[in-house]
Parts: sequence; C-alpha cells; structure tokens
Amino acid sequence: MNLTVKDLERLQTELQEAHLDYQLELVDGRIIVMGPSDYISEEVAGRLITFLNNWVMPRKLGRVTGSSAGFILPNEKADLRAPDVSFVRAERLRNSPRDFVRVVPDLTVEIKSKTDRIKPLKEKIQVFLELGSLVGILIDPDKQKVIIIRRGSEETELSNSDVLTIPELFPGWELPVSELWPPEFE
Repeated sequence: MNLTVKDLERLQTELQEAHLDYQLELVDGRIIVMGPSDYISEEVAGRLITFLNNWVMPRKLGRVTGSSAGFILPNEKADLRAPDVSFVRAERLRNSPRDFVRVVPDLTVEIKSKTDRIKPLKEKIQVFLELGSLVGILIDPDKQKVIIIRRGSEETELSNSDVLTIPELFPGWELPVSELWPPEFE
C-alpha cells in the first residue's frame, strides 16, 4: 500500500487529538513515526538555528526552520521529510505557507540523537542533495564532530578546533564548532 501526504495528515490529526507527540515522515509510500529528540540533540539544533537566524534575518537571506517543518520532495513518491534544521533562500520561498512546502531546502542538517545511526542520517542527507540541496550537514554530539556533505565533493569532517562555514549560502558567516555544544554551568 502506498500512502500519501493526505494519509499522513489524517494520522497526524488523530495522534494530535490523542495528545501523542510524534513527528511523522512519508518515505517511499510508508509513514515513519519518530519520537521526540533527546535533550542534547534538540539543544544543539536550537543553538544552530539561533546562530543561523542571527546571520540570516538581518540580511533577509531566507528562512531557517527546525525539525517540524515538512518538505514535500520532488521525487517519484512525493516523500514528506523534515530535516532537523533547514534553510531555504528567500528567492526560492518568498512567503511562508501554512502547509508543507514543495521545495527542497538549500541546507539540510541532521543531528544524531542517542538512538540514531550515522548511516541512515547520511542517506537522508544524500536524498536531499540528489534532489537539489546545496549543502548537507551531519552533526554528531556524541563525538563532537560535524560532517559537511556537498554534491559531487568529498565529505569534510570538522572537530572542536575548527570553524564551520557555508560560503555558498552564508558568505562571511563563521561558527566555531565548539559553540554548537551545550554549555556546562557551574
């Protein structure tokens, strides 16, 4: 049975009415149910969104979203996927619709939670890249590393002593990788 975005929306409504907090994606006609992220993964996502928005918003470069923003992909099954963090350039999405968007984000970020495996996260990023994303980033809080994946290029791995840059989307923006990790308070 091949399910559609409409089927996903019906299930999402039923879950919300039952007060169940699940994120759903549609992949190859199957609905994938995901639970909430662990705290560190979500804090890393929040930090990255903050750092990106602090650069993007004053320059009106585009839209930064979190893990609940759904993208209907232009593939055969019209998959509905939601990266942990994404960015779409302003000229590609002039207005925010009150619905899922039919656009591939320019930046796709996945953040490894404690139960995730690296290979499926890389595969998800690769699908976005094949469909039009310019840059994919995989963040692994466990190893405190960042992997940058670009179409047609070798992966670049960054560690705490490195600086994350994405010049094709955010010229001049720099973020020390060490700033992604949650601080420890005394």
